[in-house]
Amino acid sequence: MPVYHARGRSSARIARIKAMPVLRFPVDVIMERVPLASRWADAKWQPSAVVPAGEPSAEPEAASAQPELMHDGPEGAQWRFPGHAIELHRSEGEGYFLNLSSPRPCVFVMWRTAEQAQPPAVVPVVVTVSYHEAARMMDAGEQVEPVALPPPVLAWMQPFVAEHYKPEPRRKVRRNDPFAEDAGRPPRGR
Repeated sequence: MPVYHARGRSSARIARIKAMPVLRFPVDVIMERVPLASRWADAKWQPSAVVPAGEPSAEPEAASAQPELMHDGPEGAQWRFPGHAIELHRSEGEGYFLNLSSPRPCVFVMWRTAEQAQPPAVVPVVVTVSYHEAARMMDAGEQVEPVALPPPVLAWMQPFVAEHYKPEPRRKVRRNDPFAEDAGRPPRGR
């Protein structure tokens, strides 16, 4: 006999949900340093791109190489940070759907300033495609910025969202109209 929890879910259903593998798409994050003409800061950092770095899988990849300097000059610098992955979870389906249905789908990169003294001065921490997850990180005070969603990641996400997210049907809302015929009093002017 299944054991039912507070929300009416049986222990067998919860075990199935927990057992579902997380899908991962390995990506590299490109961060750039852009020079500024300001007396308070000489440059600003921002993510410039997220590029696919392999095939999607259900197995986590080991964090790999160190950041790689791609370009450095007077117009700025670009660093490639390998070893990140975009993960898809069933519970974030609505956030993925909102992203895919937006005019410009994007990847959200949460990054922080680095604690070590050596360059680069920043490090990307989380890469996500969920509007909800990005909003939670921003609410917590983290630095989160969007970059364009690469077409291979878009093609990988679409079947997942189609299978695991169904929008709730809109319900007709009945307004409380005090002047309506059926409001419990006789119509006006009679």
